[in-house]
Amino acid sequence: MTVRIPLASKGAFRPLHAVGPVVACLLLAGCGLADAPLISPKGPIALAERNLLVTAFLVMMIVTIPVFVMTLLIVWRYRASNPQGSYTPRWTGSWKLEAAIWVVPAIIVVVLGVLLWTQTHKLDPYRRITGGNNAFEVQAIAQDWKWLFVYPDLGVASVNELAFPADRPVRITITSDTVMNSFMIPALGGQIYAMAGMTTRLNLIADEPGVFTGRNTMYSGDGFADQHFQAHAMSDEDFAAWTEKLKAADKALDAREYVELVKPSWANPVTYYSTYEPNLFDIVLSKYAPYTGQEESEAAAIICGRAA
Repeated sequence: MTVRIPLASKGAFRPLHAVGPVVACLLLAGCGLADAPLISPKGPIALAERNLLVTAFLVMMIVTIPVFVMTLLIVWRYRASNPQGSYTPRWTGSWKLEAAIWVVPAIIVVVLGVLLWTQTHKLDPYRRITGGNNAFEVQAIAQDWKWLFVYPDLGVASVNELAFPADRPVRITITSDTVMNSFMIPALGGQIYAMAGMTTRLNLIADEPGVFTGRNTMYSGDGFADQHFQAHAMSDEDFAAWTEKLKAADKALDAREYVELVKPSWANPVTYYSTYEPNLFDIVLSKYAPYTGQEESEAAAIICGRAA
């Protein structure tokens, strides 16, 4: 005996076909690129990097677009039903065609090489930003899995929150107290690595007040996904108020507090410190230098793990 299981008719799924695209559009509604840092940079450095990327893309399109156009034309002209397409099986080549195939790409490679060489040197992250105001100094230390920001001119520190005056150059000196990290605020500029025992520098500036997301862009372990922070470009009044808030914080980042802070943590909350250990950045650097046995301060011995 044969048992037949009735299948649903095609019409039964039509409501789902209609609902699917609507649901997909709703889910993708927040995926627009209008406010993406690459499309809408908030600083002159990020703007110059975007323009360089767009220029390089357009130069490469000089080769790419004709290739697609000619492919379609050749397929159309030499289709089997077109008697006008000449059949030349003994054709060996054309110097004009060879010249177009090789000379044009060669010229584009030269143009791209000159363009990228000159512009990337102008966008050197170590290059100071010239302007009427002196650069605002910040020291950034990468940890597992958070960022510590030290403000030498203010005598305060913060975790997972960076603040600076808008429309003023910011000079960030960066190191790592763990594995290699990569520091980046996409809306303001490119990335640069943070390495233990070494310093790198990044010069940025924001055109106007705003809040921008920064993060580690290099995989560094279990908590990598949560290693991001908010960079606040503030007006002078708001920055002064933020500074006073930090100075009134009830925590101090001394040597023993730093030893606790540097331990791995996930999604570390924003934390403020009213003071920090003097020369903290240099002490972290010396932690990875060859130990010579010379006498060092108690704080350095604690942070570097050489305390008795």
